[in-house]
Amino acid sequence: MRYFQAFALSVNMLTIFPFFKVHNFYKGINGLSALFYPLVGFLLGALLWAMHTLLDGIVPPTHLGVIIFSLWVLFTGALHIDGLSDTIDGLFVPAKESLEVMKDAHVGGMGMTFTFVFLLVKLSTLLALENYALLPLILMLSRFNSIMAIYTFPYVSRGVGALLKEELSLKMLLVSLLFTLGIAFLFSFVSAFFLALFVLLVVGKFFTARVGGMSGDMYGFLIEFTELILLNFVLVSFS
Repeated sequence: MRYFQAFALSVNMLTIFPFFKVHNFYKGINGLSALFYPLVGFLLGALLWAMHTLLDGIVPPTHLGVIIFSLWVLFTGALHIDGLSDTIDGLFVPAKESLEVMKDAHVGGMGMTFTFVFLLVKLSTLLALENYALLPLILMLSRFNSIMAIYTFPYVSRGVGALLKEELSLKMLLVSLLFTLGIAFLFSFVSAFFLALFVLLVVGKFFTARVGGMSGDMYGFLIEFTELILLNFVLVSFS
């Protein structure tokens, strides 16, 4: 029951799907829910791949790519994109003001502009992608990066992230690592696994140097940035 609650909470936090409504952050469940992040990412990517497979040959390729991209944003509730935008806003003010700016409910001009450009590049990359079967692996690795960031780098804000940081154990992280690395090995995607870790290291070190650690918005930034890097890696390496 505890593991089911943790998985349900993970689904609720990372997607808009209402099938599992567990919004109570019970003690001991929060850290355990993070263990399932890579699995939720893999399932979400598999759903996008299935939708592409179903519509392939029925819908024109370019339009189909736009549909998959739109579903990608919809299924995640644009949660990580919101974090990306807030984080970008925080980069255009002095470091000591970054966290306060990120908490502002309003999107600044820089956040809006750079997020638009980011999404444009991401959409373009997806449209050029030939092997949509790799989407489950890309979404899995990006969400594995978030659990690695939670465990590895200090947390500098308040809220759910602080509970995750407090409860996430090394054992949970290792289980998630074994699952992620095992799937990556099974699908000959180990090089992408290490590339994702490199992205994690660069992003985590940057924000730790700037503000002393990471926050929930920065986790969203990390997920989105990892996805973009891996999409382009796949585009170059698997074309």
